[in-house]
Amino acid sequence: MTLAQARTIAVLGAGAWGTALANAAARPGRAVRLWARDGEHVAELARDRQNARRLPGVALAEGVAPQADLATAVNGAEIVLAVVPAQAVRDLALQLKDLVARTIPLVICAKGIERSTDLLMSDVVAQCLPGQMTAILSGPSFADDVARGLPTAVTLAARDEDVARALAAALGTQTLRLYHSTDMRGVEIGGAAKNVLAIACGIAAGRGLGASANAALIARGFAELSRYAVSQGARAETLMGLSGLGDLVLTCSSTQSRNFSYGLALGKGETPPAKLAEGALTAPVLCALAQKSGTDIPIARAVADILSGRISVDEAIGILLARPQKAEG
Repeated sequence: MTLAQARTIAVLGAGAWGTALANAAARPGRAVRLWARDGEHVAELARDRQNARRLPGVALAEGVAPQADLATAVNGAEIVLAVVPAQAVRDLALQLKDLVARTIPLVICAKGIERSTDLLMSDVVAQCLPGQMTAILSGPSFADDVARGLPTAVTLAARDEDVARALAAALGTQTLRLYHSTDMRGVEIGGAAKNVLAIACGIAAGRGLGASANAALIARGFAELSRYAVSQGARAETLMGLSGLGDLVLTCSSTQSRNFSYGLALGKGETPPAKLAEGALTAPVLCALAQKSGTDIPIARAVADILSGRISVDEAIGILLARPQKAEG
């Protein structure tokens, strides 16, 4: 049986996105093991056949089997999806060291940069699991849409084009369309940076700055995202696709986005918890990396400065508007 015909899939992480991907993977009749660290949560999933904590009202697909034991979840799996938060990827990878063969694809579904090391997720996995076959899944997608089988298109990237193509064929369904790529760096940076820019758009919305300001932030935010990604070896066409511009537009335009909602609360003068907004954790790291590469990312830097308390929301708006006039680019 080829990789594209895989019938057993492990989804590690039973948050909203993990549950949605488990449902999607099970639709063509596959066996899917959905692992969660919390045994009580697993018991609830098995009993209620829905993720009431993270995705209420959406029934688990018939082929999804909740699992509390990590070794059991990955045993015999032909593809493993890592769907934990970015800051938890290292811990999960270390747990998988003696459980998953290096020839089994590990598809990273987290979007972010590790704060303690400034590493993207594929680099974190490479440190923990040298030689592991890895891929990145990213793109414009809300968990509720995917879980309910609404049409969605995302990007799956692997270094080897044949692997990327096979994984896209294996995980795609009638409603979840996967485009394959070999530009892992571009797909990862697009997924991480857009969360920071979504906070900026949320802040603007919370301040009531209007639709024109939102459009300007998306356009100029995309320009700085692209500048940084290309400086790191990403391909410009990748950033123009689903995992770059597509994901940015979706995340910057809806309260379904946790990062946009986090910024919205900040813009209204509230102090929301940062733990659910990956962009709040990514912002200072992204700015530090961009500074090292000599890349100007003023919108992301304004977000980082607001989050650190160095400047207020109104001061950040004033600084951005007072930047010298320049040609667009």
